[in-house]
Amino acid sequence: MLRTKEQYRERLFNMKPNVCIGGKMVRRDDPRLIPGVRVLDLTFDVAQDPKWKGLATATSSVTGGEINRWSHLPQNPYDLMQKQKLIRLTARRVGGCIQRCMGHDAINALAICTKEIDMAKGTNYHQRFINFISEYQEKDLDGCCAQTDAKGDRLKRPSQQPDPDQYVHIVERLKDGIVVSGFKMSITQAAYADEIFVLPTRALMEDDADFAVAFAVPGDWEGMTLVTRPVWLREKDDPESSPFCKYGVSDSVVIFDNCFIPNERVFMCGEWEFGRRLALLFADSHRHSYSGCKPGVSDILCGVAALAAEANGVQKVAHVREKLTEYAGAAELAFAAGVAAAVFGEKTASGVFFPNNIYANVGRRLTGELIYHEYNTLTEIAGGIGVTLPFGEDFNYGAVKDKLEKFIVRNPNISAEDSLKIWKLVENVGASPMTAWYEIAGVHGGGSPIMETIALGIEYDYDTRKRLARYLAGIDKEFDDQAEIEKMPTFGDGLIQERKI
Repeated sequence: MLRTKEQYRERLFNMKPNVCIGGKMVRRDDPRLIPGVRVLDLTFDVAQDPKWKGLATATSSVTGGEINRWSHLPQNPYDLMQKQKLIRLTARRVGGCIQRCMGHDAINALAICTKEIDMAKGTNYHQRFINFISEYQEKDLDGCCAQTDAKGDRLKRPSQQPDPDQYVHIVERLKDGIVVSGFKMSITQAAYADEIFVLPTRALMEDDADFAVAFAVPGDWEGMTLVTRPVWLREKDDPESSPFCKYGVSDSVVIFDNCFIPNERVFMCGEWEFGRRLALLFADSHRHSYSGCKPGVSDILCGVAALAAEANGVQKVAHVREKLTEYAGAAELAFAAGVAAAVFGEKTASGVFFPNNIYANVGRRLTGELIYHEYNTLTEIAGGIGVTLPFGEDFNYGAVKDKLEKFIVRNPNISAEDSLKIWKLVENVGASPMTAWYEIAGVHGGGSPIMETIALGIEYDYDTRKRLARYLAGIDKEFDDQAEIEKMPTFGDGLIQERKI
């Protein structure tokens, strides 16, 4: 079934209160979490909207029924591009991060890796996962991914840490399940997710076998505590003053304290050889998601900057127009990299279609490197008013109201009321607690640019380029590019049939 936002909230608010904010355990209907909950509300709303059918929904490869695209396992390039498009368009609606991509990327990684472990080890993880994902899709559940470990001493491997809890690890293996301890950090959306997927964060060695663990647990699972930091717009004025002010985000430290995980929810248990594989499958899938997310953020910044230019009356100034084109370049190049990653992706043994890792990493690297520049451009165009704007109440105070209305208007074609709304939006987008979150998340979410640099350093085909240079230099007599000639994009039927969506 496709849940409504009301059904999502009902289940969420009935969870056990294992969320800690500010030193107190709170229920999930805590007002500080609601801005983030509203983001997920939208993801259920669009799935119910006939206009979004085929974009926000998909046909399950597991159950055959109509499901929310966020629980879908991509089967072809079209599915990947629809995910990418969905992220971009919904990100625009909520003013930034849609948050649900983490769960989507986690189930893709698990579907692929469980199949590969089974093929190599004779285990039964993939069938466990299929059983799990069937129920997950049928109930239209929402998930997040807990991958980032604290890591402790970065120069030491997991098994070398003085305190093993720096990484989530297996404490005990039982007949009916495992016991785990440790914690994950910087986990977006955990406080209002139905399920939390736990994955390894790095390559592992044989001594690290206890740290090679992957599983899924409900958000209020026994023995698990979420220490949560919500971020929302602490408005000086009415929090309902604009749509942008309604949304927020939260990140959690997820603590596992001798937590029992039943076998049916365990998808890796000691297979250290696959630690790196599972970590990268999630990372590359998530980096592809960024090819939708970050163009969406660029769209917002571009729109606000263009509106600020108009409000300042400088929209036709040449260097301002040039700065606006930089947003277009960043957004569309990143989006194009995502499309290329989809088109040149591959079908895995699990049946899941996976994006090309080179294009996924190139797109993510570009957006991470440019994020601060994009915010700086907004500041250059808007000016200092984003941090010096008087309180909204001051514009209604009789003694100064008329003067402030004169002060706030720079373009005579824009009213004082609309000018104030524009400058408040500039403040909220460019100089608020949410701004700080988006700037840092824009660099580090899905792996900072150095991680994409490492991936490209390992995976990119530099040898072919070197052989080309040797041929052009006259060192080699021939240059064999047959492999490049034979490399073809992969097209699914839906790519052609449903192009109208």
